[in-house]
Amino acid sequence: MNKPNIKAQRLAAVFVLGCLLFNYPLLALFNRDELFAGVPLLFVYAYAAWVLLIALLALIVERR
Repeated sequence: MNKPNIKAQRLAAVFVLGCLLFNYPLLALFNRDELFAGVPLLFVYAYAAWVLLIALLALIVERR
């Protein structure tokens, strides 16, 4: 396989991961009245998932 094809496949996989992370079943798991460092757990999860996706995208795009 050539490099652009692998990069496209990895980007598609990150897209699918993002769809799974922000879909109902996982969001419902973190939608509780618990706090983590004074912040609702759902907000912590959403921010952490968003940062993870951005980091993965940067890693894939900037990799040679």
